[in-house]
Amino acid sequence: MSRFLSPLLGKCETPPPIWLMRQAGRYLPEYRELRKTAGSFLNLCYSPEMAAEVTLQPIRRYGFDASILFSDILVVPDALGQEVRFVEGEGPRLDPITEAAGLKKLDRSATTEKFGRVCETVARLKQDLPKGTALIGFCGAPWTVATYMVGGRGSPDQAAARLFAYKDPVGFQRLMDILVSVSIDYLSQQVQAGADALQIFDSWAGSLPESEFDRWVIAPTAKIRQALAKQHPDIPVIGFPRGAGMTTLKFVQQTGVDGVSCDTAMPLAFMSDQLSAAGVAVQGNLDPLLLVSGGKALDHAVDAILDAMRGKRFIFNLGHGIVPQTPPEHVARLVERVRQNGV
Repeated sequence: MSRFLSPLLGKCETPPPIWLMRQAGRYLPEYRELRKTAGSFLNLCYSPEMAAEVTLQPIRRYGFDASILFSDILVVPDALGQEVRFVEGEGPRLDPITEAAGLKKLDRSATTEKFGRVCETVARLKQDLPKGTALIGFCGAPWTVATYMVGGRGSPDQAAARLFAYKDPVGFQRLMDILVSVSIDYLSQQVQAGADALQIFDSWAGSLPESEFDRWVIAPTAKIRQALAKQHPDIPVIGFPRGAGMTTLKFVQQTGVDGVSCDTAMPLAFMSDQLSAAGVAVQGNLDPLLLVSGGKALDHAVDAILDAMRGKRFIFNLGHGIVPQTPPEHVARLVERVRQNGV
């Protein structure tokens, strides 16, 4: 069993396994060189050869305990036929679906080709990754993906999707049902291609009041987890309800996830006590900007997390993804400190 999978399956590892969200990407010079040849960002995601190479780059550098498939959460709406494009320096742009009538444009049958390319990447990685390095597949959670599909872009408050859900909850439920079903298929295909574990990214979970959180975050994730448990009972699933705060405990209890990833704002005491006691592996939650700063601030924060989570089923990670301005040598320092001080 890989060291990464061990906490998800009920065991404590010392030192804890480590991987980082967005560990493959713009902070690495070798990524930037390859990116120049890819054309568009989506071309890179859909090229099995290039996407596999990008996934392997941080493994070669740092020897992380897990790799995560290089792709994007917006592969799902793109595969459904909603136009998705990435604008340099601005991020994703989609042709927004602002009412239920727009759902007619989505085509489930169109996902086969593009999901197939992603799964070819997974299969390549399964062959090429070093022994003992786990492979994580992923998707965006239905709520977070829906915010982009409705808003046409990222936003600070996800207002467009929230308004859609308030004004037409039946129509919005139709969109969510589509995303739940497609996400189950997509994740299942990744497992069939070789993924050892899965993570569901709900990056905008924290924008909802509790009643809406239950309906649009917990319920869809629970449906995905239940379906995957039936199809692939041995594959663990990590949930990442970013910004959920103390409601994360309810998320863990009601979704059935095997692990929960915690953002930077999550108190260490809550992670160590209440979340760990809920019977899941806990993952997180170093501030990505500490990897930019480096130095004593980084060392002290790493040590504090390791001390708080010692003896728990814990996976070291960030509270969100690596930012582009991160010096690669600071990542090397982080890995070294976790492995030395985590004993």
